[in-house]
Amino acid sequence: MKPHRHTDLYRSCVGVALFNAEGKIFVGERIDTPGAWQMPQGGIDGDETIEQAAFRELYEEIGCNKAEIIRVADKKIRYDLPDEMRERLWGGMYKGQEQTWVAARFLGADSDINIANHDPAEFSNWKWVALAETIDLIVPFKRDTYKQVITLFKDIA
Repeated sequence: MKPHRHTDLYRSCVGVALFNAEGKIFVGERIDTPGAWQMPQGGIDGDETIEQAAFRELYEEIGCNKAEIIRVADKKIRYDLPDEMRERLWGGMYKGQEQTWVAARFLGADSDINIANHDPAEFSNWKWVALAETIDLIVPFKRDTYKQVITLFKDIA
C-alpha cells in the first residue's frame, strides 16, 4: 500500500550551527550533490528532545558530538522542497522541513571529525567557514533559511 501523501506537512528536524574556537561554522559537502554544502541537520526521532537530536545528528554526520549547546533558537524555520524533490524524499509525505536551529561550540579537535563514520555517509568533504559565507555554499532553496540562521546566531560568531 502506498503511503498517504500529506503535501501540506513539514518534517520536524534540527539544524546545528557548530562553531569552532575561531568562531567559524562547520559545513559539509553533500555526497549526493557535489558543490552543495550545508550545516549538519536531520529529522527528530520519536520522543527525542531538540538537544538529543542535535547531538545524534552531529555524531551521525560528522562522527563526533564533542560539543556544548550555546543556544536553541526560540523560533522554528520552515522551508519548502522544490517540487522535483518532494516525490523522492520521505515518500512524498512532506512539503518541506520545519527546523529548530541549535548553536553549539565544538569542543573536539579537527582530527575527531570523521565524516565517513555513518553508513551511508552524508558528506564527502568538510571545512570551517565564516557564518556569512554559508549563504554562497548552500543550495538556492535553503538560502532564506540560512539568512535567518545567520541573524539568529551572528552574535556568537
